[in-house]
Amino acid sequence: MTTPRRDFLRRAGAVSLLAAAVSIDADAESPSHPVPHGGPWDLSWTGRVTGRFRAVFDSPDISGGDAVFRAMVWCDQYHEVYGTKRSDMSPVLVLRHRGLRLAMNDAFWKRFEIGKESKVLSPEGKEWAEANPVLSVAPDTPPAFSCYTLPQFIADGGIALGCGVAFAELVARIKQSASLSDAAADQIARDSLVPGVILQPSGVFAVLRAQEAGCKYILAS
Repeated sequence: MTTPRRDFLRRAGAVSLLAAAVSIDADAESPSHPVPHGGPWDLSWTGRVTGRFRAVFDSPDISGGDAVFRAMVWCDQYHEVYGTKRSDMSPVLVLRHRGLRLAMNDAFWKRFEIGKESKVLSPEGKEWAEANPVLSVAPDTPPAFSCYTLPQFIADGGIALGCGVAFAELVARIKQSASLSDAAADQIARDSLVPGVILQPSGVFAVLRAQEAGCKYILAS
């Protein structure tokens, strides 16, 4: 049996392979912050954290997609209370650990029975979900919340980040399930990512980097 530390190091080692296929777009930095140099990770999102109000919503678990809801309702409630423009809001969503599964498409959820594995029920509440709960809303969702989905969050300018360590675990799972090469399994996993989700070295890196960009922290799942 591996120890938690050894298991983490094994997974982190897989991320070093993952980095080789991730594109980089270095952001403009202040003199007090180091310029990226240790791997091709996309940090351009930090240049989009420009709103007057900034928050990072940390989602280490699925929790029915609550983190997406909380990030979006924060923007709407600031508008309701203060009349704040959407451009003044900079929500950053970090999907890490089990929460990274929210960054995967419906086909991935169905193929690997994520609903059953994570005990996520379908909208009807009678069987395990076969679809990612943050990619669509139930028919009986109140109109005010009918647009609270991950794709809409991204379309509205929200920043969605994924944990590279958790992603490497999913790549390994795909590889084992079909006896694929590392490259083939990695490509399938990337094709299964929700468009617009940006992979980072780890969820911890993403959360702390968002805080360095001025975001206040909230544990959202």
